[in-house]
Amino acid sequence: MVGDQQLYKLLQDSGIDFEYHEHPPAPTIEIAVQYWKDIHETTHCKNLFFRNHKGNRHYLVIFDHRKDLSISYLEKYLKQGKLTFASEQRMFKFLGLYPGSVSPFGLINDTEHHVYLFLDKDLALQPKISFHPNDNRASLVISYPDFLKYLSTVGNSYEFVEL
Repeated sequence: MVGDQQLYKLLQDSGIDFEYHEHPPAPTIEIAVQYWKDIHETTHCKNLFFRNHKGNRHYLVIFDHRKDLSISYLEKYLKQGKLTFASEQRMFKFLGLYPGSVSPFGLINDTEHHVYLFLDKDLALQPKISFHPNDNRASLVISYPDFLKYLSTVGNSYEFVEL
């Protein structure tokens, strides 16, 4: 299996089931959609990594890939100040990931729990969601309850928001 072997071990040790789907590199949603056509009854997620204007806070925003997200709306809604996409260096420092592979599964690398998550509340209505396993050459499908179990295991703070 391609992807983060440490992640697979954590999921296995935590009793979290997942479906594995390997595909060619999919660094963007537009590319990934063509490889998801055979993965049914699953909500595929978009994951955006931001920093605040001071650069001292970092946020991972997770939502259904079919939704559009305005950064100015997000700034007003979250009341976290001006947001910009975090640099590749920050992404690697806090998530151990590079652009095109951003995923909440990268939180296993955030041992100091620096990254705060905002989860679209509508994801809770979905039986299964999917993310890259820290490598954009595969997708993992996981039940929503197991995803929350994963978040509990890694220990980062999160909240549900209406996007």
